[in-house]
Amino acid sequence: MSVAELKERHAAATETVNALRERLKQKRLSLLDTDGMWILEIFYFIAGYARSQARTPVSFGPTDLVCCRTLQGHTGKVYSLDWTQEKNRIVSASQDGRLIVWNALTSQKIHAIKLPCAWVMTCAFSPTGQSVACGGLDSVCSIFNLNSPMDKDGYSPVSKMLSGHKGYVSSCQYVPDEDTHLITSSGDQTCVLWDITTGLRTSVFGGEFQSGHTADVLSVSINGSNSRMFVSGSCDATARLWDTRVASRAVRTFHGHEGDVNTVRFFPDGNRFGTGSDDGTCRLFDIRTGHQLQVYYQQHGDNDVPHVTSIAFSISGRLLFAGYSNGDCFVWDTLLAKVVLNLGSLQNSHEGRISCLGLSADGSALCTGSWDTNLKIWAFGGHRRVV
Repeated sequence: MSVAELKERHAAATETVNALRERLKQKRLSLLDTDGMWILEIFYFIAGYARSQARTPVSFGPTDLVCCRTLQGHTGKVYSLDWTQEKNRIVSASQDGRLIVWNALTSQKIHAIKLPCAWVMTCAFSPTGQSVACGGLDSVCSIFNLNSPMDKDGYSPVSKMLSGHKGYVSSCQYVPDEDTHLITSSGDQTCVLWDITTGLRTSVFGGEFQSGHTADVLSVSINGSNSRMFVSGSCDATARLWDTRVASRAVRTFHGHEGDVNTVRFFPDGNRFGTGSDDGTCRLFDIRTGHQLQVYYQQHGDNDVPHVTSIAFSISGRLLFAGYSNGDCFVWDTLLAKVVLNLGSLQNSHEGRISCLGLSADGSALCTGSWDTNLKIWAFGGHRRVV
């Protein structure tokens, strides 16, 4: 067979594959739309409820959410942060190889923890706030007891190392109301439920199982209303819902994104969850039906669409906070899918990529972390109440 014939066959095969992909995409969309009227009824009900509560479309001014503190101390890019339940402490992880525990009210550093591996990607407080967990390129999730005495160099020692992943640890979260279990996600395409007391894996989600992710898993979020359920986001452009009692298969797979799903977060009611992706969109999904309920996308003039790096919902779920790779931090009205404020356009905003963000437990403050090495605390000001 000649080279010309091979090229011709290759071109024909490529055309066939592309056509099949388009047919698959259209089929997915049609399946998602089969119950479209029912979804619209949900939103009409929500809108009616909002009106009955005398709520008008959310409007924000530049003084409604203001930067009240800048936390300076890291010397490298900030990659992750988490709040304690009592809202007065924040832990942050940075490329400088340290975890810092901050007093959110005074901006003072309470703990500085030197890490075994400088390439840290995630950190989390335990529910009691007595321990912090972190993970990164060493493929290990390390636990630090904040009550342990410092070593001779003034650093907190590692109290437990959870080893078992075959790829980097991208995300970790403690099971609500338990200091003894947490869930991690990894570049090995799996999520793991750990027993911290024994240091052993309780369950592995994905991997050799066909319903698992087919690329790196980047984020996990545990359902606050039902801690047996969690959702994961992956480089395979999907999010998957898992039940910790059935590790062999995902409960449901959610399609729609056209890029890596970098971040996932449950909606306050536990029946929905949000995602953020390299495709520049945030999306809202219903875990009961599998339907995509809303898309949050801001049109850009050029072709360089900023990636969504992190998201968080307000206490009521009416607002969605989304951080972007270009330094924007949009506050979305989740009902109307409109941007009501861009923190990146305000004074004292970050000077680099927004890599992480999180809301305090009572919803009164937002913390953002950036590649500019700083964290910023944003508080509701003026007569704006927590939404």
